[in-house]
Amino acid sequence: MSNRRAYDIAFVGLKPGIHEFEYQIDDKFFESYGEQDFHNCNADVKLHLDKQNGFMLLKFDITGTVDSQCDRCGNPLTLQLWDEFNVVVKMVEEPEAMNDSEEDPDVHYISRTESHLRLSDWIYEFISLSIPNQHYCGEDEKGNSKCNPEVLAKLATMERRANEVTEEAKKDNSIWKDLDKFKDFDDPEQA
Repeated sequence: MSNRRAYDIAFVGLKPGIHEFEYQIDDKFFESYGEQDFHNCNADVKLHLDKQNGFMLLKFDITGTVDSQCDRCGNPLTLQLWDEFNVVVKMVEEPEAMNDSEEDPDVHYISRTESHLRLSDWIYEFISLSIPNQHYCGEDEKGNSKCNPEVLAKLATMERRANEVTEEAKKDNSIWKDLDKFKDFDDPEQA
């Protein structure tokens, strides 16, 4: 829990205007969030906090890398992180009710009596959103897949076999054969 305090900002003592913060994120950060589908995280999070009267504008810049595996062949991959996210934090009397009714995910409410801004959940979310949904080896200069050729050959064989089994099942299924005799009827009462 003490690790999370490193991602709290005591904004009450900050003067109005722009303040910058920088965080180096590694695998230790994600331990409290459970198992991830990546490892060897090396992310930089730069935060530009613009403190105004009654609200704050937060801009998160995410860069770095994480290691994962190709979804197709299982080869190890290094994925680039690059994204930016904006959040408006407003100080109100009833933040729970306002957060429940707010439809814009980029607006967050905190209590006027709050003294710290907790960033760890936003950092977790924004790094996770910066990782591409699909992890593929990509293609070389000639347009050929960089995936493991042995695995691609096995996948092609499995797909052919699955298609053959499906076609045989359609041919052998007598339920569909009985329905074929109704194809030529225009009038349902003639059946």
